[in-house]
Amino acid sequence: MTGSALRRAISATLMPGFAGTTLPAWLERELADGLGSACLFGGNIADADQVRALTGAIHAANPSAVIATDEEGGDVTRLHHHEGSPYPSMAYLGHLDDLPVTEETGRGIGRELAAAGVDLNLAPDADVNSNPRNPVIGIRSFGADASLVARHVAAYTRGLQSAGVGAVAKHFPGHGDTATDSHLAVPTIGVSPDVLAARELVPFEAAVAAGTLGVMTSHILVPAIDPALPATLSASVLGLLRGRLGFRGVIVSDALDMAGASGGRGIPAAAALALAAGVDLLCIGTDNTPDQLDAIRAEVLRAVRDGELTEDRVFEAAERVTGLSATIASLRRAAPPVGPAAVPPLSPAGFWLREPVRPMPSPVFLRLDSTANIAAGDTAWGVAEHLRPQLDRWLPGATCVTAATPDEVARAMDAAEGRPLVLQGRDLARVGFLASATAMVLQRRPDALVVELGWPEFGGGPPLAVATYGSGRGAATCLIQLLAEGTR
Repeated sequence: MTGSALRRAISATLMPGFAGTTLPAWLERELADGLGSACLFGGNIADADQVRALTGAIHAANPSAVIATDEEGGDVTRLHHHEGSPYPSMAYLGHLDDLPVTEETGRGIGRELAAAGVDLNLAPDADVNSNPRNPVIGIRSFGADASLVARHVAAYTRGLQSAGVGAVAKHFPGHGDTATDSHLAVPTIGVSPDVLAARELVPFEAAVAAGTLGVMTSHILVPAIDPALPATLSASVLGLLRGRLGFRGVIVSDALDMAGASGGRGIPAAAALALAAGVDLLCIGTDNTPDQLDAIRAEVLRAVRDGELTEDRVFEAAERVTGLSATIASLRRAAPPVGPAAVPPLSPAGFWLREPVRPMPSPVFLRLDSTANIAAGDTAWGVAEHLRPQLDRWLPGATCVTAATPDEVARAMDAAEGRPLVLQGRDLARVGFLASATAMVLQRRPDALVVELGWPEFGGGPPLAVATYGSGRGAATCLIQLLAEGTR
């Protein structure tokens, strides 16, 4: 093979992010020169017309380029990051445990992505969230039971791909039993091979059986399989996916700008190691630059020259990405015509309620602020002023306050004197300030209704009245209606 052919094959394996809401000139050149994919994040999306123009420009530069994004539903949304997702989180769907609703949710998200010109959804989350203090998965998971997660992963995958959008089950071999965020460090899952097979791998087996086009790796260490390298960079761990599970689709890396992959070695070295381990499509991260892509190509070429990576492996990965593009085009042709997406209405049936809820006229919503999950990013969440039309319709006179310090909490309680108080927050037991602020509120206002918007921890945290399994627009609107009408 010629050097130019190898360089083009390397480019086919790259999936960068980029800054802005229009196609940058450098990225247009890369696409014309064989770049295989591009990933959209919240900063790339302003509105429906703009994103459709952007994806059209990407496909005009390279018709076979795969456009990807993270549109999980619930808290992780790109298309709706300004106003919050109308779709339920995966934890809500798992708690509801209604497979047709899960499949219809996947189908609705798929139809919306197809209408936006997006080809590949980096979802569903196939992690079994067995650690309630998990800082990065939580309500992104369908639940803590492997068989429940497996059946919902399969249903979501079927729904999504029936709309003509490829699914990518993540984060292999399972990020649920971790207490560290792989954006910031390398988590370790210290389980035996038997536990890994009986718990973590079960949802991925279901995704493969359901025909998922992609599987995303995690940057976690699995010492029972490979004590040295995180899964994304480990041929031994990824060998489970190809060998034990029989997956023949595209292996996609989680973002290589995360510390779990590139910490201490840099993105170019992580990219070369990931390709050598068996990854086909390299998610680089957000706001990438042409210099970064050049550095990755140079490092991969060096690895080939030095015998650390074979040309055959690079061309195999590039061919899988090309095949993915063709398969998605086939899915799109077989799908119903693109039209309005149907959003399954959320109901309190998917919430956890300690006891029946009575109507609460003109309440004060006190939202305890906390750092956003890095995967979700800065998006609208909970009951706050962005939902003023819904509040005015269902709970006229309601007030919304956000507090990030004990003094702000005290002032909010002063303002709520004599009125119903709804306390809401994400991961109230896991985050120190949220736990102490909740205790502070309940000491003064034991009548306050405590609402967990994140992953509920029963018995180990504040006494909860309601768990919504998500803080997106759909869940928050459903909460407003519940408090207006009470339990029927």
